[in-house]
Amino acid sequence: MAESKYHRVLLKLSGESFCKPDQFGIDGPALESIARRIAEICKLGPQVAIVVGGGNFLRGESFSQSSHIPRNTADYMGMLATIINACAVQETLEKVGQPTRVLSAIEVPAMCEQFIRRRALRHFEQGRVVILAGGTGNPFFTTDTCAALRAAELDADLLIKATKVRGVYSDDPKINPDAHLFEELSYDQVLAKNLRIMDHSAVSLCRDNNIPIIVLNIFEKGNIAKALCGESVGTKIVTN
Repeated sequence: MAESKYHRVLLKLSGESFCKPDQFGIDGPALESIARRIAEICKLGPQVAIVVGGGNFLRGESFSQSSHIPRNTADYMGMLATIINACAVQETLEKVGQPTRVLSAIEVPAMCEQFIRRRALRHFEQGRVVILAGGTGNPFFTTDTCAALRAAELDADLLIKATKVRGVYSDDPKINPDAHLFEELSYDQVLAKNLRIMDHSAVSLCRDNNIPIIVLNIFEKGNIAKALCGESVGTKIVTN
């Protein structure tokens, strides 16, 4: 089996990857499929951190717009949703034999540990996958920004954004059949073209800390392993 060319990677998982298309909550088979993919990449040798979203339960910004709940509170509710997903990933990963720890930016001591950088590094040393929940712990920030922030804090060599599409396109491929897939982009091109695959603040954080980003389809078997071994998969975002 090939070895990873990266020492430490951060995998960003959207909440929607845990449920069936256009549905809500957590789908058991989808969750187990993701867990098995994560366990497989751990065998390649890298230390793995995961940031989970909560969109399969609630998105703070859109929920606040469609209700009488203020944005601050709605965003904290979204952070709690990420903890639900993180605990589900933890239990499923450990059922397939991969030790994990959940570290959260907001304190829920009955379910997870508080995020402390040195604690996360120690878990890496012990061979555990570190699942990062609770976003940044602050409202008005997305889990994409959290992923970039944690990648910088934990000295990750690579940030992988796992999605349901093959990578970054010039346009929405579902609407425009002529949209083409970018194999490589610079951070500045993503910002200048206003490509909304990640928040601009997340892209800027990765640019400032020289952390490459790979956007790929997590449901295509072997994609993450190929990316870790240096094969061309999805879209890679790097320095000019």
